[in-house]
Amino acid sequence: MHIRTRVVLAGVGGTVAAAGLLAGPAAAAAPAVHRHGHPSAVFVLANQAGGNTVAVYDRGSDGTLAAAGRYATGGTGGSLTGSVVDHLASQGALTYDRARQLLYAVNAGSNSVTEFAVHGDRLQRLQVIGSGGTFPVSVATHGRMVYVLNARDGGSIQGFLRVGDRLVRVPERHRSLGLDPAATPEFVSTPGEVAFSPRGDHLIVTTKANGNQIDVFNLSSTGRPSAKPVVTLDPANVPFAVAFDRTGRLDVSEAGPNAVSTWVLHHDGSLTFVDRVATGGAATCWIVGNGTQLYADSAGSATVSTFDVTRSGLVNRATTSTHGGTIDATISSDGRNLYAQTGADGTVDVFTIGPGGSLHAVGSVIVPGTIGGEGIAST
Repeated sequence: MHIRTRVVLAGVGGTVAAAGLLAGPAAAAAPAVHRHGHPSAVFVLANQAGGNTVAVYDRGSDGTLAAAGRYATGGTGGSLTGSVVDHLASQGALTYDRARQLLYAVNAGSNSVTEFAVHGDRLQRLQVIGSGGTFPVSVATHGRMVYVLNARDGGSIQGFLRVGDRLVRVPERHRSLGLDPAATPEFVSTPGEVAFSPRGDHLIVTTKANGNQIDVFNLSSTGRPSAKPVVTLDPANVPFAVAFDRTGRLDVSEAGPNAVSTWVLHHDGSLTFVDRVATGGAATCWIVGNGTQLYADSAGSATVSTFDVTRSGLVNRATTSTHGGTIDATISSDGRNLYAQTGADGTVDVFTIGPGGSLHAVGSVIVPGTIGGEGIAST
């Protein structure tokens, strides 16, 4: 189902306007084109309980966004108890496989995952498949492997194999996380993200406040996870989301101290702590990177913190304001723009990435029906 929609360019009020986040220009910019020759696009997951959708936006050469359509996932969204601006409380709810031009969206309310083929700014729904658990919140891909993180009933991961343009669930690639299903508040007690290591030989899962640990499953050459993960405790730090930087180190956003911690991942799945650097924000939960810089999003302070990646560790360079409830973010494939999703106002805030990774506000779009929604990706 393809639902056309309309976007309104919006200026930003209050303190964000003072920080320089301005409405986009009246005239539409020429479309940006990615390496496949199609228009470059940004995708936003609505996570609607009445019928989940993905909103698609054309990306202009100056980074501005223009509505290109809205597509039903064939599933429903959901909300974790206690959540306000981030109903899935996760990273990776919408995941784009750039090499294969496939987009994966979680349907938390119907326990399923939707696979779309991406044709520039058009989506073709290929499949809706059960997530292998309850309340899926995150998807990771590497080669033909796809793993889904399910948040409820103690948490679980489920592995899939991509055969042609379809996913096949592999029962032997299911692992329970064994978290306390009754822990409260729920939105900070469910796992936060599943992610592959750069070589695809490890699978990382964050547990947030339910254990305060980083689980690493070793993967066989066929993609089968170890029977149990190697567990690294991160006491009281609420590890939420992860990113790998250019040094190969694992960087973890931590909502407890509002910081980003850095770890060395070893071949056996163990982690060695390197350093922890404060973001200066509140409720630091999401993190994305381009190799040389990392950007950590803090929902409570509505800010994005910019870090330089150096050989000795991370350096906090700047803090940039957004609309209310900064959650997930994505960096365009050409590295020119960062798009920050905000859950309090239901916007996507647009920034150009300048020299040294500095962020410069370009504009903002209101994405109808996405307050509390979560999940953003780009080509």
